Amino acid sequence: MGTANPRVPIRRVLRLFRPYRWSLLFVAVLVGASSLVSLVNPFLIRGIIDVALPQGRTGLLTVLALGMIVVSVANSSFSVSQTYVSTKVGQRVMHDLRTAVYAHLQRMSLAFFTRTRTGEVQSRIANDIGGMQATVTTTATTLVSNLTTVVATVIAMAVLDWRLTIASLVMLPLFVWVSRRVGTERRRITRDRQRQLATISSIVQESLSVSGILLGHTMGRSRSLTDSFAAESGKLSDLEIRSSMAGRWRQSTIQIVMSSMPAVIYWVTGLTGSGGHMAISIGTLVAFTTLQQSLFRPTVQLLGTGVDMQSSLELFGRIFEYLDLPVDIAEPDSPVSSGGRVRGAVRLRDVGFSYAGAERPTLRDIDVTVPAGHSLAIVGETGSGKTTLSYLIPRLYDVTSGSVTIDGVDVRDMSFDALAATVGVVSQETYLFHASVADNLRFAKPSATDDELVAAARAAQIHDHLASLPDGYDTVVGERGYRFSGGEKQRLAIARAVLRDPPVLVLDEATSALDTQTEQAVQEAIDALSAGRTTITIAHRLSTVRDADEIIVLDRGEIAERGTHEELLARGGHYAALVNRDADMAVAALPGSPVLYPSASSVRSGSSSRAPMRKQTAPMNVCVSARAALCTWPVTGSM
Repeated sequence: MGTANPRVPIRRVLRLFRPYRWSLLFVAVLVGASSLVSLVNPFLIRGIIDVALPQGRTGLLTVLALGMIVVSVANSSFSVSQTYVSTKVGQRVMHDLRTAVYAHLQRMSLAFFTRTRTGEVQSRIANDIGGMQATVTTTATTLVSNLTTVVATVIAMAVLDWRLTIASLVMLPLFVWVSRRVGTERRRITRDRQRQLATISSIVQESLSVSGILLGHTMGRSRSLTDSFAAESGKLSDLEIRSSMAGRWRQSTIQIVMSSMPAVIYWVTGLTGSGGHMAISIGTLVAFTTLQQSLFRPTVQLLGTGVDMQSSLELFGRIFEYLDLPVDIAEPDSPVSSGGRVRGAVRLRDVGFSYAGAERPTLRDIDVTVPAGHSLAIVGETGSGKTTLSYLIPRLYDVTSGSVTIDGVDVRDMSFDALAATVGVVSQETYLFHASVADNLRFAKPSATDDELVAAARAAQIHDHLASLPDGYDTVVGERGYRFSGGEKQRLAIARAVLRDPPVLVLDEATSALDTQTEQAVQEAIDALSAGRTTITIAHRLSTVRDADEIIVLDRGEIAERGTHEELLARGGHYAALVNRDADMAVAALPGSPVLYPSASSVRSGSSSRAPMRKQTAPMNVCVSARAALCTWPVTGSM
């Protein structure tokens, strides 16, 4: 997205205004009427100077003077009306663009957002579309108004004196060429400026978020971040100056020439006279120079509009670039329904998956069946593909090979709404909006009643805490939920899932970042949520999955082992090694009372019941929650 945008077809820009063509037609009528009425004034002036004043015709003078006042009133009325309608049309077009970009981004896959900075996305919607405001609200009016004025004025000037008209227009081609050169320069600067705005938006979004402030303060980098922002802001200031000054001297030359044209006309008129008589009357000369000034003003504005349109085309190009992004995961044109109530039987058949640009596949030959209402646990080392596998079920990514089905229906054949209603996800990183607790819960079910919110919170074991808060369910959770602890946020996420009531539940390491006591509370809430549902758990702490109907162990994207907790322990392979490693780490991290548990060698041999015991120290809660299957009860003395 850092390359220059291709030339934007004007026809595509004009299509944005098509729904409002009748309003634009009305604006054109107003503009045309205003322009034609404006041409009356010079002829009224000529009548006053050449006829009414020399002949002392006060009645005619009164009529002509009143006519000038009427023209002024009519012009003002037309101007207010056309400004209102054109501004309304322009704002509608901007609204349509903003909504179209947002809707298209909502259709983009998770992969797009993992490689695109949030500030860049925000800048496209806010800065780029906002930068087009003047163009889309006033350009149409300005073009029609100025074109009408220029054409009508040239005709009127030719009627008065065709020779002076030619003298007035002789420099026009040069002015057009200069303006095009300025427009090209402005467009290039606009592209660089919008990119710099996107960079600043990204810095602000990342460094002034709650997480960014915490990181900056705790790492002592606040001053460094400020210096970095100041440097980027300085670059933007330089670009703004360049944009304002681009072609300014050339345009000033045009204005100087145009301002000098009345003097040239007076001079030419004087030279064409003979015998003390001018070729045209004074009234005609005044009317002509008045028309000439009426011509130069819209001509300069037209040239300026051309320059502005060049800059705006760059903004349109950046917006169209996002609108033209291919949708990786598209909703099927004719979705398949499972027919009746969804039971939640999940099947992954020969699934393979590779990230774009990856040297080797992330997942290979994954074949798993999870009957409706059963539980599957997925364990493995970091980077083995656990989370990626969990993303394939709600179709956050599409499989590279194989298929994922629910009740025999391929998830790629399901509508997005049906899939979202079928699969619920509770991830390790809980996202909460900066809104009240009730609003965050109702995001899962907007129609939920207060009683339903309370029931869901009770099931997630968070109701008592919420009820103790001064504002209860109306408590604002803060940016990303920072007013709540990790365990409380997880339980709010579980309450959301309860409200959603999906037949299939995916738990992506939902307790991995919690302390033991909080983990136990959250695990109880998860157990209540999982009852009667097809549950797929990505496990970091193996103590949370010992009761799963089946456990699969991933190793480098492939299934290395599968079975129940007891079967895998007895086998003494990868799973047993992972369990033993967790126990060693827990004991080393939390010294306390001495405990006994099997050695790694005895676990791998599958003889834990008769294995010699090694002595380590750990508090009771470690033995109970982290490796209950391996620990003996703590003892008070040494062995």
